Amino acid sequence: MKYRTLPGTDLSISEIGFGVWTVSTDWWGVTDPALRHKLLRSAWTDHGINFINTADTYGDGYGETIVKDVLADQRDHLILATKFGYDLTDNDGARGRPGHRERKHNFTPDAIRRSCDASLQRLGTDHIDLYEAHNCRIDTIQNDDVIALLHQLRDEGKIRYFGTALGPRLDPDRQIDEGVATFQRGWHSCQIIYNLLEQMLATRVFDACKEAGGGILVRVPHSSGLLEGNLTLDTVFEEYDHRNFRSRQWLIDGLKKVEQLDFLTSGGRRTLAQAGLKFVLNQPFVTSALPNIYDEKQLAEFAATCDAPDLTADELAHIAELYENNFGLQPV
Repeated sequence: MKYRTLPGTDLSISEIGFGVWTVSTDWWGVTDPALRHKLLRSAWTDHGINFINTADTYGDGYGETIVKDVLADQRDHLILATKFGYDLTDNDGARGRPGHRERKHNFTPDAIRRSCDASLQRLGTDHIDLYEAHNCRIDTIQNDDVIALLHQLRDEGKIRYFGTALGPRLDPDRQIDEGVATFQRGWHSCQIIYNLLEQMLATRVFDACKEAGGGILVRVPHSSGLLEGNLTLDTVFEEYDHRNFRSRQWLIDGLKKVEQLDFLTSGGRRTLAQAGLKFVLNQPFVTSALPNIYDEKQLAEFAATCDAPDLTADELAHIAELYENNFGLQPV
């Protein structure tokens, strides 16, 4: 495993991170408790993944307690990130949470402080390395009271750094402005959706990141599974899977694009999934990528990305040309 320092901090983070969402909710098909524990433990002990990214809302707190249950004895070796902002008492908004349905947000300073204390207890730690505002909007990012409270929590030693996590879905019209505001207002990091097939946030958010000296964290680096190399036109998504709420055309068009990326895997140099991660990590502003992890084989494949060859200048140029022309498909 290779590590990068999150700019403006002293956090040395593994290039491949572990998103606890896959092992703490039922949205991804990982429901066996033994497998959940094994994947989370193996990420660090077998593969050197030290960046563990979770949230209080995952599994109504389970996404944090599982970290304590599985990795408490390794706390000193880990970089723990968790998120805040959703009202966990909003059971109506949480019921089933199909697709990208959200709970209500509560970003008042009192609510953030309560959330932080609750997360510390569930995580079994006295500090959070990176505290992220979960799917926040620009009014929260620019709110002086929110920023002041986060600085207070940092002064108290409860958090070390703070950032934003934009979502829940990719919404360029909104998230470009949110990403730019993140760095303009002094947040340390911004977690975004970015991948070979979805680069809409890149230019303006990366420029703001560069100017401010902050860091980017990337989720959905495989474009909701299209770049994992295991989807076909016959794929049927389970009822709980958020992709079940997408149109059939999303899968058809996505696979047409993926067919044109064979040059990235020729000769067995790297898998498609590794090529997708290499593309994300080619950006100097990206500190870590957070792929969805469902099984041990996949975990090993993703972790081995660091040993795979980087994308060449010709490969990157070809990708840029394909993306510029929407892979030959009709404009969206």
